[in-house]
Amino acid sequence: MLPSEDDLESLWDMRKAIHRTQRFTVGLSEIEYLENDLVQSAVERQLEILGEATRRVSREFQLAHPELDWRNTIGLRNVIAHQYDRLQQDEIWRIVQTILPNFLTLLESLLPPIDG
Repeated sequence: MLPSEDDLESLWDMRKAIHRTQRFTVGLSEIEYLENDLVQSAVERQLEILGEATRRVSREFQLAHPELDWRNTIGLRNVIAHQYDRLQQDEIWRIVQTILPNFLTLLESLLPPIDG
């Protein structure tokens, strides 16, 4: 199933949020991340954007592409936005380091090539 224009816009926003998260954490160790409130806040914001953009993707498109973990991505956004006091930064670090790279690969397979 090809994405609609609205879905495509959300997919690109998802990609951008993951790229920013990766850029903010590149070269950091887990300890450096855990000691850096500024980077943690930036990562949380990008994960929030990722989840919101994911939520905006049509249900039809999500159902056509079960290889992406739509539900948990949206769920993480909800925890960050509404239950921020329950966040565990070591778990956020694990998500950024182990889950996002594969998520990005799957996501980019759904996007048209970038011109240029």
